[in-house]
Amino acid sequence: MKIHLTLASVLGFLAVVLGAFGAHALKEKLSIESLNSFETGVRYMMYHALAILFINAYAGFTNHLKHRISILFFIGVLFFSGSIFAITAVGIPSKSIWFITPLGGLFLIFGWLIMIFSFIRAPKLV
Repeated sequence: MKIHLTLASVLGFLAVVLGAFGAHALKEKLSIESLNSFETGVRYMMYHALAILFINAYAGFTNHLKHRISILFFIGVLFFSGSIFAITAVGIPSKSIWFITPLGGLFLIFGWLIMIFSFIRAPKLV
């Protein structure tokens, strides 16, 4: 699906830009712990950008399945990585948005579970 491929490309682009920003601009401003958290957000963003590209290029998934998994991953990245960026780089107190990071993680987990069960149930892999 074109929109998912485009958004996955945007996530990949943002992961590279934010990774460079973290490595250069935030290196002197954040603690090692905060910088490690920021890098985790960047890493998960890139992993899921690549996963979304795979999902939408894979001929063995229906468009409905591609859409479901892609949406779960997009929301997961937005919540998981976005909340980490907000806490570490923007300085939003973690106490005010603590629940968003694990909620994002759940969206990512559900996307992976749907993909796992789709492969298990597939009569043959393409």
